[in-house]
Amino acid sequence: MTNSQLRIGIVCYPTFGGSGVVATELGKSLASRGHEVHFITYSEPVRLGSFHPRVYYHEVEVSKYPLFEYPPYELVLTSKMVEVVRAHRLNLLHVHYAIPHASAAIMAKRILAAEGIHLPVVTTLHGTDITLLGKDPSFEPVISHAINESDCVTAVSHSLREDTLKLFGVQQEIHVVHNFVKPAHFDKPRDVQSRDSLASAGVPLLCHISNFRPVKRIGDVIRIFHKVRNTMEAKLLMVGDGPERHAAEQLASALQIREDVIFLGKVKNPIEPLLLSDLLLLPSETESFGLVALEAMAAGVPVVSTNVGGLPEVNVHGVTGFLHPVGAIEEMAGSALSMLQTPGTLQHFRDRAKAHADGFNLDHILPQYLSLYCPLLPPDISC
Repeated sequence: MTNSQLRIGIVCYPTFGGSGVVATELGKSLASRGHEVHFITYSEPVRLGSFHPRVYYHEVEVSKYPLFEYPPYELVLTSKMVEVVRAHRLNLLHVHYAIPHASAAIMAKRILAAEGIHLPVVTTLHGTDITLLGKDPSFEPVISHAINESDCVTAVSHSLREDTLKLFGVQQEIHVVHNFVKPAHFDKPRDVQSRDSLASAGVPLLCHISNFRPVKRIGDVIRIFHKVRNTMEAKLLMVGDGPERHAAEQLASALQIREDVIFLGKVKNPIEPLLLSDLLLLPSETESFGLVALEAMAAGVPVVSTNVGGLPEVNVHGVTGFLHPVGAIEEMAGSALSMLQTPGTLQHFRDRAKAHADGFNLDHILPQYLSLYCPLLPPDISC
């Protein structure tokens, strides 16, 4: 290893969620800049893709020992971290989510310290580990300890930072490092044939992308679209799956717009449907950041969203789209129509959304992470 090459372990959920996407893209970009990256999780991250030089994946095999009613994932994750750090002489761990990832990393750090191995732990807070689990007092001691014992802590928005400080006994400094996009993923021509298969030429295509949990207020998406559809011809693309999907399908049928609502299910690369869309609807009850809003803007798609959590740090009211209070269905439909009914207005918002998203370019965000890594490393390692 050269003095400028780091060996970094990244621990994340490997699923379609925003934290897994951010962690995976961060790791791939670190590797493209000459660093060695080791992903440690229970399955290969969905955004990892094909072979990448200097990128390695280590699977955490969950024990089925009959003594335990539930598989002890945090324990086997800790053991796998220790194993990978020893075998590959990692310089640091960057873990995404406080529990179980940061708490397991702190345990691994202590095991390795007893062997004379110093392992800095960087923890990134993404949202539900704070906003959801933070409401359950039984998790507070573990989450507070994991945060305070980390060598460096980041949050993906100022809103999430404030929530963390309010909900937990945190003495550790929390650095805000926003989520990001890679512009190269969005610099693709619109697939006219695919677009025409979803909506006729000139018919707006609205889009919603999520895991269809109650917090995403899927019923509001359908009701907003219903009001838009009452005024003009349009189609709605519903990307994702989850517990609220069946109710959303029933509501669309009850409102007699079912034939105009297209449920795609889970899509491995949500950027592809965004590149076909004209407007994103995101009426969530809470969003710690709102990565899908940023990805939509990077695709030149304006956003109509709620004004909760980190969304106002991403979506600029009247510039990249519109912000409204939770449940303001009439107002959100009105904002959507104000853009969709005039092609010139829609294009104006498209251009400004794409320009604003460039401020969240990974090339701007990656140096922020490296600047936090470097002070944690021994003097003989520079980055």
